[in-house]
Amino acid sequence: MYFCYLDESGAPQASAQTSHFVLLGVAIPALDWHAMDFRVGKIKREFDVEDAEIHTGYLARTYAAQAKIPDFEKLQHKDRRKLMHEARKESLSKAKATGNSRKYRLEKKLHAKTDAYIHLTHQERMNLLRTLADEIGNCGRIRLFADAIDKLALPTGRDAFEIAFEQIVSRFQRFLENQEQLSKRHRRGTEASLPDNHGLLIQDNNQTVAKNITSLMRRFHRTGTLWATCDRIIETPLFVDSTLTSMVQIADLCAYATRRFFENQEVDLFDRIYPRFERRGPSLVGLRHYVGARKCECKVCVDHKKKLKNSTGGK
Repeated sequence: MYFCYLDESGAPQASAQTSHFVLLGVAIPALDWHAMDFRVGKIKREFDVEDAEIHTGYLARTYAAQAKIPDFEKLQHKDRRKLMHEARKESLSKAKATGNSRKYRLEKKLHAKTDAYIHLTHQERMNLLRTLADEIGNCGRIRLFADAIDKLALPTGRDAFEIAFEQIVSRFQRFLENQEQLSKRHRRGTEASLPDNHGLLIQDNNQTVAKNITSLMRRFHRTGTLWATCDRIIETPLFVDSTLTSMVQIADLCAYATRRFFENQEVDLFDRIYPRFERRGPSLVGLRHYVGARKCECKVCVDHKKKLKNSTGGK
């Protein structure tokens, strides 16, 4: 039994600022869940963010107020927090005094989203993300599945989220089928004919997509996706609170790292998790970079070209 935790990075709307939309799944055997959750919790404790949600986009930002506090990096965590709260309170007062309500709301939201991390320098926050990414990259039983869509390449009227979700479901289904075949090779008797691997999708509790994603999964159960049946994925996706579920936070980290690789060629985090994308032999099958008819020579697309050569006799 595998749990596959889903999260997205970037907005699926073509009008949004991000050039890419990424939907990603982190699949982990149910029997490994406790051990992985413990290791993630241990890393969070080491950085004094045990009770905080790992929201990678906010962790990776720079916080302007920190640069204005003398010798910030030499202070203890409690003193850093105290001074940051004072600096942010003053900053909010100034923003409110300008009468720019939008600026005030955005700054207030930023403060709320990043409050759990203000005791860490930018270097320390990045080290936290690197340590978590290394944990993922070194866990051989984790598998990643993702679809990265260049929104400019999408045909008019197509929905980026629906396309990406169908890709993830199909790749996860194929993975479960392949794992079952591998398992049966090591089994004997009538037991070998029984279905062995099943999977469950788990998504952050986002009400804006919950109804759509549930409807899509019900359709896939009835008719399959364009590429696969869905007899190994049970139920419709379960929705959980990401603030309380470490594995959804890990999916957030992986989705962010994947999008930043395609948009900004950032490799620091992406290269750490890249080995965990599903492969069959040398062929990358767990990650697709959709660019339409445009030619792309990123390493992901190059890996897919190698797969194409292998499957067509080297042509």
